[in-house]
Amino acid sequence: MTEIRRMAMISLHTSPLDQPGTGDAGGMNVYVVEVARRLAQRGIEVDIFTRATTSMLEPVVRMADGVEVRNVHAGPFEGLTKDELPGQLCVFAREVLRAEAAQPLGHYDVVHSHYWLSGQVGALASDRWGVPLVHSMHTMAKVKNAALAEGDTPEPTARLIGEDQVVEASDLLIANTTLEARQLVDLYDADPDRVAVVHPGVDDTVFRPQDQAAARAARGIAPDALVLLFAGRIQPLKAPDVLLHATAELLRLRPELRRRLVVPVVGGPSGSGLERPTALANLADELGITDVVRFVPPVPQHELAGWYAAASVVAVPSYNESFGLVAVEAQASGAPVVAAAVGGLTTVVRHGRSGLLVDTHDPRDWARALEPVLLDDAYRDQLAEGAVKQAQAFSWDETAARTLAAYHRAARVREAMAG
Repeated sequence: MTEIRRMAMISLHTSPLDQPGTGDAGGMNVYVVEVARRLAQRGIEVDIFTRATTSMLEPVVRMADGVEVRNVHAGPFEGLTKDELPGQLCVFAREVLRAEAAQPLGHYDVVHSHYWLSGQVGALASDRWGVPLVHSMHTMAKVKNAALAEGDTPEPTARLIGEDQVVEASDLLIANTTLEARQLVDLYDADPDRVAVVHPGVDDTVFRPQDQAAARAARGIAPDALVLLFAGRIQPLKAPDVLLHATAELLRLRPELRRRLVVPVVGGPSGSGLERPTALANLADELGITDVVRFVPPVPQHELAGWYAAASVVAVPSYNESFGLVAVEAQASGAPVVAAAVGGLTTVVRHGRSGLLVDTHDPRDWARALEPVLLDDAYRDQLAEGAVKQAQAFSWDETAARTLAAYHRAARVREAMAG
């Protein structure tokens, strides 16, 4: 069996050093960080190549024992949108190849790329180094375009073509769920024998049940409040507007809730949301709910865990999620989740056990789903207990173990193709 000693991870468009919840930093950042750390704990040296977005960072930053982040200069530090990054792929790839060339022959044993832009670079590096390419899509243009939020911009043709190329070039594709694996096969003509399903995990040392009263007191929230939390990047795909409309509908149906209802929105503008950074605040004003909505900038993981602990329920109304880390983190923290019945959320949330799944994005349906969870203490406690149990099915250690198995499987695929 091929020994995996050193590996190159490629995360071009977002750095594992960035704060999740704003810009392009989100669940993928958490994924890369957690998997890299746990692979390093298994004795594998991990180099993460990412595009430098500030001159303040050193070229190489040690993120953890056995994990180094290599900040590659490719294009201006700031001002490039994700759609403009394909123009920097050649420069980025050149610098990745140059970094490897400075090492002894056979330095890396596998390449793991994240998102299609990284996959383009990973395919070139894999060919040049003669090592397997393992790729994680994280999101897919064909899936996103089939479930666009109103007014959102479709993914460009260049991405559609690029994803097809990466799927074809990969020795193995890692899918977050069986649904994503089916989508890779059905929409991208991936070989089923070259797709592995590996669930992401949750850090239960950070996301765990805490004293709710203390969590609320630390955030200036009344102990008897009904806390309806949204956490994530503020962009149409994540549908925070659906939650605000549902909040307005709840208050229309139950005006007496206004005294107790608190709706924290934890996160910052991202993606097409950057074009209108005040749109959500303006919507809250138009709906007449600014007195109950509280906008909170992105926070570190330990602080986010406190927000989950303070919540009565966490809403995840996204139009698509390849997995839904917010949902599993919230459940691990003891918060029931009301989520859209899309993508990986149907794997993460057990309907009626750890939360509820909503089949539409109609605010009236969301208000009807949220109302009993908010108002029925016994029902909410029952879901909270189920949420903690459900989250126990997801572990970053298990993710790392299965990812390492996928690397060995990819090596066997490559050897078979060469033979």
